[in-house]
Amino acid sequence: MNSALSLFQKLEKVLLLETSLGYTDEAVIGGLDSFVAHWRDEAQQATYEPAIDQFISETRALLETYSGESVSRRREMIEDVFGHWERLEPHVSSHGSEASSPETVQPTKAAPPPSRTSLCSPVQELHGVSDNYARRLERLGVGTIQDLLYLFPHRYDDFSALKTIDKLEYDAEVTIIGTVRETKERVSKRGQNIVTSTISDGTGTVQATWFNQPYLTRRLKPGKQIVISGKVDQYSGRATFSSPTWEPLDEELIHTARVVPVYPLTRGITARWLRRLMKRTTDYWSLRLPDHLPVAIREERDLIDLESAIRQIHFPDDWSALEQARRRLAFDELLMIQLGVLGQRHEWQERSGQAVQIDSSLLRTFIESLPFALTPAQERALSEILGDLQKSKPMGRLLQGDVGSGKTVVAAAAMLVTAASGMQAVLMAPTEILAEQHYSSLEKLWDELWLPGLTKLSSQLRLLTGSLKRSEKAKIYEEISSGQARIILGTHALIQEGLSYDNLGLAVIDEQHRFGVTQRASLRQKGHNPHVLVMSATPIPRTLALTLYGDLDISTIDELPPGRKEIVTRWMKPIERERAYAFLRARVLESQQAFIICPLIEESDKIEAKAAVEEHRRLQEEVFPDLRLGLLHGRMTTDDKEAVMRDLYAGELDILVCTPVVEVGIDVPNATVMLIEEADRFGLAQLHQFRGRVGRGEQQSYCLLLADSPSDAGIQRLAIIEGTQDGFKLADEDLAIRGPGEFFGTRQSGLPGLRLARLSDVRVLEEARAVAREIWAEDPELKLPQNRLLSSRVDEFWQRGKGDLS
Repeated sequence: MNSALSLFQKLEKVLLLETSLGYTDEAVIGGLDSFVAHWRDEAQQATYEPAIDQFISETRALLETYSGESVSRRREMIEDVFGHWERLEPHVSSHGSEASSPETVQPTKAAPPPSRTSLCSPVQELHGVSDNYARRLERLGVGTIQDLLYLFPHRYDDFSALKTIDKLEYDAEVTIIGTVRETKERVSKRGQNIVTSTISDGTGTVQATWFNQPYLTRRLKPGKQIVISGKVDQYSGRATFSSPTWEPLDEELIHTARVVPVYPLTRGITARWLRRLMKRTTDYWSLRLPDHLPVAIREERDLIDLESAIRQIHFPDDWSALEQARRRLAFDELLMIQLGVLGQRHEWQERSGQAVQIDSSLLRTFIESLPFALTPAQERALSEILGDLQKSKPMGRLLQGDVGSGKTVVAAAAMLVTAASGMQAVLMAPTEILAEQHYSSLEKLWDELWLPGLTKLSSQLRLLTGSLKRSEKAKIYEEISSGQARIILGTHALIQEGLSYDNLGLAVIDEQHRFGVTQRASLRQKGHNPHVLVMSATPIPRTLALTLYGDLDISTIDELPPGRKEIVTRWMKPIERERAYAFLRARVLESQQAFIICPLIEESDKIEAKAAVEEHRRLQEEVFPDLRLGLLHGRMTTDDKEAVMRDLYAGELDILVCTPVVEVGIDVPNATVMLIEEADRFGLAQLHQFRGRVGRGEQQSYCLLLADSPSDAGIQRLAIIEGTQDGFKLADEDLAIRGPGEFFGTRQSGLPGLRLARLSDVRVLEEARAVAREIWAEDPELKLPQNRLLSSRVDEFWQRGKGDLS
């Protein structure tokens, strides 16, 4: 062949014919793999640029087993060939007068796209992204060019340390630049192809080995200068590289000799393909990404521009540049959330509500009738809530407090004064059993209280759940709509269509993070802008709470009632398992109950953790055959879960084996032991929530933590949880040690998920909140010229996260 172009056209013609025939291996006589072998031999008669030589070898390697593969695998193989073709146009053009098909031959550099292409265009508009590749990218959440820019690396390999061969140290991640002296190919006894190159840099030599990449024998020819990055291994007393990343020295380095981005992958997308695509895309499109953050804010807060941030988050010059980029993009995310929740708060508080007339005498009678005195923290929270209730603007308040801190009593006082004022109050709980428990406890608290007009308060109390018979539900619906029922407790049934309230004045939502913003909005719509109080038993630092619940004012109960017994918490080693079982049995024989938490539902080959289903069977048959064990996990139906929890509450089970679904929503005063398997796999907040399921009664309670082989971070968490009972202190510790990830509750609360912001970004979080308030004070509707791009970006951000601003 005198031209690479004609060589490619010949291959392309056959591959397109094979595609049109449905990958039946009938495009050429003898099969496609045979054809490609002859095509490679023909290509070897001429000398081409290294990039073309590499493509020829890669194509042969990709298709050499074609005949023996399934149809779906054959399709993938051909698509991979076309995908590798995308970088060759400049090389092909230098060997011929025309380029091949624009759908298959694509430029390496960021060539200008068609004029109609924009950041909102489908990712298929990018060179090298076929429909098939687009479908694969969609699995990574990428649909548009802008989505691709915001597909951030999940980690980085530091190959920036450049070493000479004589200075190599075992286990170090390094980069060397050298010249190939020799490359050999052999086949192992297992049939594995092994390519070994000897590389020299003048200070010494080192061997690099690759597996099942036979085309490298043609790419790594003696005299070729290359860059290698990887971990230094030891073999027979010599330094070696095993499957290192490499690139020719004369090309732009994106896989080696730098801080290298590592992206999330999916089937059919390789790390090198995605990294090349991302480099071309960021080079061209980051220049065209409008910066929504006004210049004045960037300068005041020392934030880099968006173009630089996008470039550096993908291909950082160094670690310092990467941190600057991450700080800017994390700031953006937190600012978007703050502006969104401020908008929600503004929209809600612009409405007019109903002021509650506080009956001080009735309130005092209620507080004096309690079998305990309110703590100062409870009194402070109640005062803040009553102050809101007396305003004509609807309240939006979060009441947070540790497990057992007495939130329900405070909410009960608020519901009491609302009912006494002639309005209705509702309390929505996440489970039927918890709603029933609230009903039972409030009925006792209000047993001797009378509303004005000589009406007994407990007679105004109703329980509305989904499991009620149709006739019972219809009767309660009528009592609610007529106003005969003043205080209604229930589950999602409280916001069902067809249920209307006579005069809803207060809506209380228990275990806030189990409900979404949509449910909160639905409750509000049931009345004339009722006051809303949401409660959370998961303490989170105030700064974080102000971000997650920025549309709400916050009241915090940060102390427990006096005399409450601490839950004895003990981290036990694997050899102490039998001792833990014996301790649990002893408690059960004293008519107490216990929980055993397992991380998984069923056994997994990938994660070696105790599985609830299998563990329940083992414990029932081998450890506690004489005891009554129940099973609870997330794959059970709601009715089945409720039935198990009722059995436990009624004392018909001794031990409940369960997954983390028990974290909230169940209160069993007789449960005194919480045994947590694989405790090192859980975060501090979750461990504290598990522990809070016991210690509800008068007996001493215990939390036993079992961990077979905890990591350093796991050991740190276990030591912390063992040493403190303070949920707020634990929340601060959690904030300090948690890595990247979603903020607590963002998924459940209706807030968009975060890609870069971390729980530890307290300073950035505070800056974003301050800036949001400054912007809001000047331009609440974001209509000033400098804020128009920002307004558009806020809308995009919340729409992407399916956030709910209503």
